[in-house]
Amino acid sequence: MTINSHYHHTDAQLNDELVIIEAAKLNPEKFAPLYNKYYKQIFNYLYQRMDCKETAFDVTGQVFLKALTNLTNYQFKGVPFASWLYRIAHNEMMQLFRNLKDKRAVNADISDLKFICEEQSEPFFEEYLPALKQIISELDEEDLQLVEMRYFEKRPFKEIAEILNTTEGNAKVKMHRIIEKLKVKIKKIKL
Repeated sequence: MTINSHYHHTDAQLNDELVIIEAAKLNPEKFAPLYNKYYKQIFNYLYQRMDCKETAFDVTGQVFLKALTNLTNYQFKGVPFASWLYRIAHNEMMQLFRNLKDKRAVNADISDLKFICEEQSEPFFEEYLPALKQIISELDEEDLQLVEMRYFEKRPFKEIAEILNTTEGNAKVKMHRIIEKLKVKIKKIKL
């Protein structure tokens, strides 16, 4: 699996970030480097799931406002600060969807969908692409979130667990179950 470098940090980078976080806890004006570093990532995360740029901008602003307001509650858990921001973003997005009774968007390209099949040793046939997209879009919110983070965003299970506020083992078990459900549905398509 290709690792997307802006989701992963070395120990030195994590320590440097922690210094900035601790400074921002004491002085909110020191929050700017975190905002500048993660704004685009959080915006893209939300926009990819909303398909409405203005709403994504609004929710991104809310995420950073909540992060700044609650920064004293932040606890370092060995993953980038972004994981905490993604958890806030996920919660804000889900609240918005509940309030609007709206369904969120699923944006994936062919290589993302192909990778799911390849990792599971299932042959990938482009003629199944529309059906595979449909199957993925029908997943419940929690399952869809896991698929997106693992396969579309290439996140490690440790970070996924932090974002979803669960254990790494639990995230792996849930992902395995989702893939098994997808395999069953894919096989039905092929019949």
